[in-house]
Amino acid sequence: MLQSIKQLHGYKLGASDGHIGHVMDFYFDDQNWAVRYVVADTGNWLPGRQVLLSPLAFTSTQAAEKTMLVNLTRKQIEDSPSIETHKPVSRQYEQEYHRFYGWPGYWIGDGLWGSGKGFPVLEMPYDFYPCEPAADQPKPKCADVELRSTQAVSGYHLQATDGIIGHVCDFLTDNQSWAIKQLVVKTGHRFTGKEVEVPVSQVERISYKDSTVFVRITQDAVEKSPEYQLFPNGAVNPNQPALAL
Repeated sequence: MLQSIKQLHGYKLGASDGHIGHVMDFYFDDQNWAVRYVVADTGNWLPGRQVLLSPLAFTSTQAAEKTMLVNLTRKQIEDSPSIETHKPVSRQYEQEYHRFYGWPGYWIGDGLWGSGKGFPVLEMPYDFYPCEPAADQPKPKCADVELRSTQAVSGYHLQATDGIIGHVCDFLTDNQSWAIKQLVVKTGHRFTGKEVEVPVSQVERISYKDSTVFVRITQDAVEKSPEYQLFPNGAVNPNQPALAL
């Protein structure tokens, strides 16, 4: 089932031993199209600090209570490596972060989650996983990937092959793998236009300088894309045929 990213903003975050804040943003990479971190606003608990939570830590989402739960303690989160809010997330920081928790690096191996393949589900003790590849393991897919904020990219123009057709207003993720499957695009006027789903496979590139997402299809093809339908719990119409990537 697909899940709206925008609908998760503001959800409460719960550790195994108490409240830790609420969802502020999501960081994703646009090479593999997956959410890599949830950005937590820790409020008065850890004032002035931004905390990243990997999907590897999440156990469940309780839509009725608007709460997402992680299998970490408050102490673990408090002691985790700090991140500088004014700088991009570096691979060096990610290595330190994953090493702290004993998690595998998603950049190691050829699956969506590295050697963890398609789903970020840990079935063995955390310390089982090395954070660096062994000699016989696949090398990292790339030296570094600059992660992007879904909030920042929301509002970007959508540039079709024959002109601008609208703007990005949401991201739809697989609620198990955290893979981003579709962009929700509002065509026409910001207030009166309709919202459609465009597969990320049609994205050619993103220009962060020009605040524009370029796609390989025409304006007419975008207009004829499946219309976006959202249910109150933030899930996308489960009966709507999935678009192949």
